[in-house]
Amino acid sequence: MPVVVGERLTLEDVVAVACGEPVLLSADARERMRASRRVIDDKVEAGETVYGVTTGLGSLANVRLAPEEVRRLQLGLLRSHAVGTGPFLGEWEARAMLLLRAQVLALGHSGVRPLIVERVVEFLNQDILPLVPEQGSLGASGDLAPLAHLALPLVGEGEVSFRGERMPGWAALERAGLAPIELEPKEGLSLVNGTQGMLAVGLLAAARGRALCRAVDVSAAMTMEAVLASDGPFDERLHRLRPHPGQAASASNLRRLLAASAIVASHRDSPHLVQDGYSLRCAPQVHGAFRDVLAFAVGVMEIELGAVSDNPVVLPETGEVLSGGNFHGQPIANALDALAAATVSLASISERRVYRSLDPATNNGLPAFLVERSGMNSGLMILQYTAAALVSESKTLAHPAGTDSIPSSAGQEDHVSMGMTAARHARDCIANAEKVVGIEALVAAQGIDLRAPLSPAPGTAAALAAVRRVIPFLEEDRALAPDLEAAVQLVASGALVEAVQEVVGPLD
Repeated sequence: MPVVVGERLTLEDVVAVACGEPVLLSADARERMRASRRVIDDKVEAGETVYGVTTGLGSLANVRLAPEEVRRLQLGLLRSHAVGTGPFLGEWEARAMLLLRAQVLALGHSGVRPLIVERVVEFLNQDILPLVPEQGSLGASGDLAPLAHLALPLVGEGEVSFRGERMPGWAALERAGLAPIELEPKEGLSLVNGTQGMLAVGLLAAARGRALCRAVDVSAAMTMEAVLASDGPFDERLHRLRPHPGQAASASNLRRLLAASAIVASHRDSPHLVQDGYSLRCAPQVHGAFRDVLAFAVGVMEIELGAVSDNPVVLPETGEVLSGGNFHGQPIANALDALAAATVSLASISERRVYRSLDPATNNGLPAFLVERSGMNSGLMILQYTAAALVSESKTLAHPAGTDSIPSSAGQEDHVSMGMTAARHARDCIANAEKVVGIEALVAAQGIDLRAPLSPAPGTAAALAAVRRVIPFLEEDRALAPDLEAAVQLVASGALVEAVQEVVGPLD
């Protein structure tokens, strides 16, 4: 079903459009935009002073523009602000940005014509995706540079990917049978003001985080069987006494994943296995903390999905145009900084379980590095190095971007959010964590196989089978890079969790 722009959007809607779902513009949104456009036209005709419409921008807000300069300002804004650098955002991030840009304009407080949003919708439906460099945004006045790159193809400039082929914006318009838009007063400003860059990247990272929090419960349960850990710490009575929602959900998953495990039952009454290490025993507490921070970040961003982050803002009901600071990205920056930090803890505890699985001092009887004839064979030793490197990198990425601010625009914009940086770092921390969890699943699968003839639980057996469909048991040293890539894909694609859910039902 098409996603409707101008109505309430959810994280699931953004993911659907990012993955190619078509888009429609609601009739109510068209009426809202027409009403706010009339306000702008009336003020331009009356010669009133309106920031960014009949004046310059930033520290040039006190410069009054002549009528003939008003329209030239809008195109100049896109050109002068499109100074991003670095690698381009991914195609699904560009699609999410287009959707969010259309949505905020369709709320009817920006003063743009319906034509602008109709064209953005056309871009999505015809797969015309602007090439947007991911570096260069301060996060106030919103994501100026990324949004300028996003908007330039509307006027026939900039670069795009058109159905997978890179080309100039004008060439894509010609192929799609579209004419470049000539911007009216306020429209260029409305196209570059807002938080839609950081919001798009952050929402898609959060969607991956939702999948990750289930995958890490699966990989942890596999490790617990591999190293003969106890399922006692996941007793529901314990978790009712500390009722954080994420902790309860993770503990519930672990109970279900380990239910009916012959491996767990084999040592339940052993006097030598009284208390496991924290990376095993405290998995619900750490995994759950990630879940709770993720829920907070999603909540902040879903508010932003329905918010007006333009400036100035048009109030059609009173005919006013108000200048404010709704473009400031601090709420999103803080939420995504928190998500990045929580993701590091998730990856870190997963890496600690990998280490524990490989060390004969802590893996309860398995061979060193989970391979026979260790010494001649290095086994899975270096996978832990890779996991450790990924966690270390994520620790540097998790330095909170939102605590920094560098004044700009001759001091007019003297506090900025760095929200786009926070979003990119959260995304990259999630990507690193997917790799670490993939490594844990790969290592744990080897450990479970070495416990034969004891059988794993139905849930973890399904996970083991999913791993073994793409990664064979390690008899002796071989090139492990393809195995690592396959394991990461199992996590990132959702295939590992899907295989488990077919057996135990939906995980929390």
